[in-house]
Amino acid sequence: MTKLDERWDAAREMVGQGCLSVVMPVFNLAGSIADNLRKTAELYERHRLRVQLVPVDDGSEDGTGGAIEQFVFENMGAWRHVSVAPVLLKRNGGKGAALRAGFARSNGRYVMLLDGDLDINPKQTPFFFEEMARSGADVVVGSKRHRRSVVQYPWHRRLVSFVYFAIVRLFIGLPITDTQTGMKLFKRGVLGDALERMLVKTYAFDLELLAIAHSRGAKIAEAPVVIRFGSKFGALKPSTVKTMALDSLAVFYRLRLLRYYAKVETPPPLPSPPRVSVVVPCPNDSAMLRECLKALEAQTYENWEAIVLPDAMFFPPSMCGGRLSVVPTGKVRPAEKRNLGIREARGEIVAFIDDDAYPDARWLEYAVKYFSDPTIGAVGGPGVTPPGDGWLAKLGGRVYENPLVSGNYRYRYKAGGVRRDVDDYPSCNLFVRRDVLEEIGGYRTDFWPGEDTLLCKDILDRSLRIVYDPWVTVFHHRRALFGAHLRQLGRYAFHRGYFCKRFPSNSLHFSYFVPSLFVAYLAAALAMLAALPFAPWLSRAASFAFLPLAFYLLLVLATTFALNPVSWLLTAAGVFATHVTYGVRFVQGLCASKAPCEFIGKDHL
Repeated sequence: MTKLDERWDAAREMVGQGCLSVVMPVFNLAGSIADNLRKTAELYERHRLRVQLVPVDDGSEDGTGGAIEQFVFENMGAWRHVSVAPVLLKRNGGKGAALRAGFARSNGRYVMLLDGDLDINPKQTPFFFEEMARSGADVVVGSKRHRRSVVQYPWHRRLVSFVYFAIVRLFIGLPITDTQTGMKLFKRGVLGDALERMLVKTYAFDLELLAIAHSRGAKIAEAPVVIRFGSKFGALKPSTVKTMALDSLAVFYRLRLLRYYAKVETPPPLPSPPRVSVVVPCPNDSAMLRECLKALEAQTYENWEAIVLPDAMFFPPSMCGGRLSVVPTGKVRPAEKRNLGIREARGEIVAFIDDDAYPDARWLEYAVKYFSDPTIGAVGGPGVTPPGDGWLAKLGGRVYENPLVSGNYRYRYKAGGVRRDVDDYPSCNLFVRRDVLEEIGGYRTDFWPGEDTLLCKDILDRSLRIVYDPWVTVFHHRRALFGAHLRQLGRYAFHRGYFCKRFPSNSLHFSYFVPSLFVAYLAAALAMLAALPFAPWLSRAASFAFLPLAFYLLLVLATTFALNPVSWLLTAAGVFATHVTYGVRFVQGLCASKAPCEFIGKDHL
């Protein structure tokens, strides 16, 4: 028996009667994924290691999912020690989302994360188990810098890797020399605990995963790897470098300054999956509504129904697996439609989504878990701009995502951020316990928009929490700049101003007044400028009065930067117009004796 055979024996002994789950994220690998899966399966079968292969297709567009399904069909029952449990995601969500989906599908005592392109050959598996046994580690990562590693690596990649490693070591403090190599072995409990706290979905996923595990007390060791990159690696894209840098800084901020990973709650498991009733108010049938229903069909969570509430009856094609009900309502406001949906709902949880939004594939799964905590009454998540939106609509999305526009509320419009308790959340992405909805009488019907603010107020008044989770994502189509965007924003601003006066508990925040203060400053500065011909002695004061405006415009240009100069300038103009519109309409609402929807029966503007 060779030394290598002894290592495979030791790996089999560690796995025991359980199995090793190998989670393989893949994207656009239709031409090679079947061969890679076959090689991996035959390797583990040859060494009699009990393995569950979990290939995760992250929304590929080249037929990778079909190639995986064909492979599974052709090789059903082909191996005694190897099984295949594929996960096919309908939309690309990034490596983090793919690995979380793969972990949820897996059942092994040990879980290996292995890049599906097999840049690292899985025949190195026994070395990882050997290191885990030798060092007592909870996690073993492959390292290109291990003294026994054999790596053919372009010099420019070596340089980038070294700089990134130095930054990670300095700011994150991980006791390893490499975080990005695509082969890692975890004890199941350690990986599950870390994934529950994950926020990053893309390039810095590996860094955050290991930083969380280490901060939670897991011991991490390194194993050698053999990597031959050949010529497949080109230049790094500036956008990739930027995203990696920002995500890495965010990990540092959450780890060292917020201490977020140590404090974030992880809800206890639910005894059984509760039924969720998804309520979709709409004026009529539309392409966007069909898009929403199609995304509901792709949900990983099984126990749900959909209730669509149009003005008049229509008969959609067979969708949602027979779980779709269409309930015509007549031409009424969204709040009244949602209340009808609540009465029709059979689920313990009611999920509200707009017909111009569609959910991520694990939307229901990520939200429902929180309702094991009886103190949580509602859950919400971001409504991000869909990748397929038109150019002007995307610019509208960029305006909402701008820190000068949304400030501390950017989490509503941009993926990312941290879990938090909130006091107000829009109904385009909101889950509420049905018994709570029944107790408070559902939505108030004398306001639109703003009825969701009052619903959240009623939930908080019952000493229940509203939790925001950045993974509970929907894609919400935006209004195009400038007209539609500003009209929608103006309605929101008017009601917020009115609510600050009448319902202050979750509306009276200083940040809502800032645009109005900015408009007042602009009015004063322009008045001073108009008075100069009549009062020349004001010239010195006027020059100082416009310094804040100059600083503001520089901030706007800095925060809206885009490589396309037209997009840059239009977004900057959109930010300025948004501030002025919101500021004026907010004051109008603040001074109003009534909000329009108290006496105007008008909807679908």
